[in-house]
Amino acid sequence: MPSSTLIVLCTCPTQIAAEEIASTLVEQGVAACINIIPKIISIYKWQDKLEMDNEVLMLVKTDQSRYQDLEQALLSLHPYELPEIIAVPVDQGLTGYLNWVTQCTKNL
Repeated sequence: MPSSTLIVLCTCPTQIAAEEIASTLVEQGVAACINIIPKIISIYKWQDKLEMDNEVLMLVKTDQSRYQDLEQALLSLHPYELPEIIAVPVDQGLTGYLNWVTQCTKNL
C-alpha cells in the first residue's frame, strides 16, 4: 500500500540551529520526528564560487498533506537565504510507524 509519508532533507549551519528548528517544527505539528545528523561536509557552488562547509543534516518525517506548511515553517525559521528542502516519498515502511507520522502531523 502506498504511503503518504515524506522524508524531508534539510541542512543547517549548526547543531543549535537544527535543534531549535526541529523543536519548533515538531511542536507546530508539521513534523512527527526529526533526526539530526551532526558533522556532515557539504560541497556546492554558490554565486559562482565553490564552497565547502560543515553542516548538520535534518531528516524530517511528515505527511504529504502537511508538506506546504512544513516548507513555509522551514523558510521562516531557517537562517540560510536558500535552504535545502528536498522531499523524498516513502514507498514502504512499518505500517504502525507510518500511521503514527500521519497522526502526529494531522492538521487540526
